[in-house]
Amino acid sequence: MSYDLVVIGTGPGGYVCAIKAAQLGLKTAVVEKLPTHGGTCVNVGCIPSKALLHASEAFVAAGHALPDLGVEVGKPKLNLKKMLEHKVKTVEQNTKGLDFLMKKNKIDVYRGFGSVAGKGKVLVKADDGKEQTVETKNIVIATGSDVAGIPGVDVKFDEKVIVSSTGALEFSKVPDSLVVVGGGVIGLELGSVWARLGAKVTVVEYLDTILGGMDGEVAKQFQRMLAKQGFTFKLGAKVTDVAKAGKGAKVTFEPAKGGDAETIEADAVLIATGRKPYTEGLGLKEAGVELDERGRVKTDGHYRTNVEGVYAIGDVIAGPMLAHKAEDEGVAVAEILAGQAGHVNYDVIPGVVYTSPEVASVGKTEEELKKAGVDYTAGKFPFSANGRARAMLQTDGFVKILADKKTDRVLGVHIVGFGAGEMIHEAAVLMEFGGSSEDLARTCHAHPTMSEAVKEAALATFAKPIHM
Repeated sequence: MSYDLVVIGTGPGGYVCAIKAAQLGLKTAVVEKLPTHGGTCVNVGCIPSKALLHASEAFVAAGHALPDLGVEVGKPKLNLKKMLEHKVKTVEQNTKGLDFLMKKNKIDVYRGFGSVAGKGKVLVKADDGKEQTVETKNIVIATGSDVAGIPGVDVKFDEKVIVSSTGALEFSKVPDSLVVVGGGVIGLELGSVWARLGAKVTVVEYLDTILGGMDGEVAKQFQRMLAKQGFTFKLGAKVTDVAKAGKGAKVTFEPAKGGDAETIEADAVLIATGRKPYTEGLGLKEAGVELDERGRVKTDGHYRTNVEGVYAIGDVIAGPMLAHKAEDEGVAVAEILAGQAGHVNYDVIPGVVYTSPEVASVGKTEEELKKAGVDYTAGKFPFSANGRARAMLQTDGFVKILADKKTDRVLGVHIVGFGAGEMIHEAAVLMEFGGSSEDLARTCHAHPTMSEAVKEAALATFAKPIHM
């Protein structure tokens, strides 16, 4: 059987690409090596981590926030087994939903490891060793990414004591102490889960700041918030060794700028130093597909590789490793293959850290604007001055809006606060249509809402806020 499109990998980019292509009338198939669709995100990443983040936040609220609201429930008792069951159930609901969508859109599913076997051919190797070749007009590589490890350090993951993000979702008991190597999104999210459940968490980060790449002011303020929650930070620290030590493990590091080494022992160590594109064994080299210096698949503005009929999207190509970025690229590729004008606006891709409080951003940071020599105006508004935030005891954080000084066009928005991951999208819509801070400030917002802080920050950008 021959197809218009075969997608290798059914993570967020791959399954969305396949569904959109089928909706546009292309005969479509997917190849997936795992028993379930959804890739890292749905199975061992975005979805299960959010289940644990929400559950752990509820645990803390029961012990601290609810009594202040006049709801007395006594000291909460942790049932970790039940919490992990909630995580598993959430994943199962999502993966079953993806099975349904494949059937609904008449997408053929091939189970096994897919690789490019030449022009218009995909080789599928099943777990039982059986092989078959699938013919197609076009191939999309959507194989995602894998744990990167630590450059120059031989880390031996056992996913019990020395764990990746996958193992950090499976602890059978709360570790008394946890060292997180890497102060990025994954490390802080998973670290906050176990910190809320009782672990003493130490973050070791090579850079001088957490959340490298995010707005500097946001990162500093957020680090202070996490410190109040019990986090300890070792910044500017280069990890030189991670090894088992007794029933736990130890992490050795030295100042990145030189100095004496230090060793920390803990019950568990989470390595969260980022991810690398998954291109191994895909037959790309044999097919002549070019990779860049970081092992990513090289593509042009239309996601085409240098080999005719082979495309790539998501974590295997340049750009932020975000599920929603991959999804939008999947839609764009499907539209291009169907003869339409698929496009992704990389200037308006929001990023969210699902901690408590959340951190969300879209567009440029102050550091990026300064480096580019752009004259800008910044407006801020704290949630401590927001009525709804006070009513919910969620006054930590602020909204910051950056706009072009001449045109008032919004260039970046950064939010630290409860529900930031939801509020960021009104900024994304505004920026997608080239809106100004005045446009946002003059848009009526319901009262009382947390989103009024966004409006007030916009007012602060082009004029003056009302409530501060």
